[in-house]
Amino acid sequence: MMIAMTNTALLNNVDHADLRVIARHSAAFGDNINQALVFPSEYVEVQREYPIFFRKDANGEYQSLALLGLDEDENLFLDEAGWNARYVPATHARGPFLIGLQRGETAEQGGEPMIRVDLDHPRVSDTEEGEPVFLPQGGNAPYLERVIRALRIIHQGADFSKRMFAAFEECDLLELITVEIKLSDTELVKIPDRYTISQQRLGQLSGDKLESLAQSGFLYAAFLTVASLGNVSRLIEMKNRKRAGQSSL
Repeated sequence: MMIAMTNTALLNNVDHADLRVIARHSAAFGDNINQALVFPSEYVEVQREYPIFFRKDANGEYQSLALLGLDEDENLFLDEAGWNARYVPATHARGPFLIGLQRGETAEQGGEPMIRVDLDHPRVSDTEEGEPVFLPQGGNAPYLERVIRALRIIHQGADFSKRMFAAFEECDLLELITVEIKLSDTELVKIPDRYTISQQRLGQLSGDKLESLAQSGFLYAAFLTVASLGNVSRLIEMKNRKRAGQSSL
């Protein structure tokens, strides 16, 4: 579930001096999702917690996804206490904020990225609940600094991602698969139309292609993706613990 951002305004410490944002995670804020869009700029943190797979979007562009659950609208890391992981993907850590460019400009024209806030977002608080965005003197509050880091990950990662997938395709590293997760002797979860790094072809790389991938940082991203797949077994354990807890109620 993605929450659309509609009523956006350029963030500033005058108009939004008293702005507060509810930073906790729950289904009410769209966190009950079984996968999250992630970027290579956060792979190091993501691969410690979640399996990373790739897919093509409606425009045929590759995206990176962290697998969070095995059923629809299931985030195994989400419970009444919040999002229980050492790292929350930037697309969910950013809250009601996004990067926008100056009106009438594009990135290619040198448009300066600026922070905008969706004032209709359910995380925006109209009470004293929530984290302040600005300090009383007008400086950035710690929450806003965390948001800025998340937005930087998204902004920088989007361009890197396009170049990375182009390099992966050139080196024939992308492999179309159906993810099969065995929960028990009788239950198999299948997730079709996903891509991953072909470990066989990755191991056979040599020469100019290997050097180019290493120098660009794409080789490291490929190894992090492969390493992340070990977290599938963690999802299975979490899923089975969740079921055991529900059956005992």
